[in-house]
Amino acid sequence: MKSQISQILLLALALAPAGFAAGKKQPPPPPAPAKSPSPVVTDAYVHKEFGEDCSLLAGAPQFVGDLDGDGVDDLMLAARCKNPMVDQSEYGFRVIDPYDSYLGFGNVKITAAFNSEDPERKGIVLLVVHGVGPDAWRSAGSKPKFMMVNLPFRTLTVKKLALRKRTVLGIFMEEEGEGAQTVSVVFWDGRKYRYQIVGADFE
Repeated sequence: MKSQISQILLLALALAPAGFAAGKKQPPPPPAPAKSPSPVVTDAYVHKEFGEDCSLLAGAPQFVGDLDGDGVDDLMLAARCKNPMVDQSEYGFRVIDPYDSYLGFGNVKITAAFNSEDPERKGIVLLVVHGVGPDAWRSAGSKPKFMMVNLPFRTLTVKKLALRKRTVLGIFMEEEGEGAQTVSVVFWDGRKYRYQIVGADFE
């Protein structure tokens, strides 16, 4: 009898770590790599979702990937838009400024009016459409849409970003100017888009 009890106790102890591991919350799997939309997005889509005053930025890459971790593809586009704050109510998007929020300026109504001194950079924004349902970002219904203003970028790429407890897709940006090259990233933290500097090289 004692031998049977000992065997049961040993079996329980052996199974305990497995049961504990099974009950422990596992981090979500890393997102799939971003890809280009097929077919490519045209100005007609941008006008429909963000207004006639927005047009695609010529030559800029387009990306599709799961930014917010809900398992549905989202869309990322670089564009040039004239009246962000005026058009957001009519077209149902949010104007946000992760860059100036990072610097401590939280009022997007003020920072959205900041203009680049370079005429070629004026009005450049990053558009993000969160996918909803089986049609994802192409869904005809209401979906979360964001227009990010004042982001410092000349080039864009979307790739995996390792955070403390999970891996997400981040929008990586490179900017050059005044003898420095800055690499930064914008990513969804579960509640909002955050800006972060990855590194800077000074010449």
